[in-house]
Amino acid sequence: MATNKNPLRYLESRKNLTGSACGLVGLALTFAGVAGPYWPVVVAGLYGAGALIAPPERPPLPDFPDPSAQLDELRGDFGRLREYLDGVELPPAAAGRLTELTELLTALLDPGWVAEVLAQDPEGVHALSRAVRQDIPEAVDTFVRTRWWTRLTPGTEPPERHLERQLTLLHEEGDRLAAALREVEARRQESHTRYLEDRGRSR
Repeated sequence: MATNKNPLRYLESRKNLTGSACGLVGLALTFAGVAGPYWPVVVAGLYGAGALIAPPERPPLPDFPDPSAQLDELRGDFGRLREYLDGVELPPAAAGRLTELTELLTALLDPGWVAEVLAQDPEGVHALSRAVRQDIPEAVDTFVRTRWWTRLTPGTEPPERHLERQLTLLHEEGDRLAAALREVEARRQESHTRYLEDRGRSR
């Protein structure tokens, strides 16, 4: 029978507690005269059987931050992203697309009831986190790098076209997230309407 490597932890384990309870049953049988001269074997056997049938110890789950805490961290990262973007010079069209995107993200991340709805959507939180921490910085940084090389090799495709397309796709992704959150609120409203209607009919 396998035992815990830490003796103190094993003493408090389910296996030991269950085995001890079964062992006490064996002692009771001994005092009742049922076990006879073989009482040590009976007690040990019942202890072992109890330890075997006891459910295994379940380690505690990792304490991951909940979506609300993740949003708080994401707001801080978004603030740092905006500081970075303020120092990057972009063409007017791309700058306009970026402004529209950051305004949408600001509205979604702004503390309040919208963020409360968002916190209940882990996939939505993940999508925003990916946009803030990966997609937008990568899009802008690759544009800055490619623009430098384009100046050395004129006649190639302007890098701002890719940047504008990337920002447009990210904005569309944000729009879909906003629409999904609106749908959640719409279903909640419809559910409350049905509840009131059903309550009225039951009177």
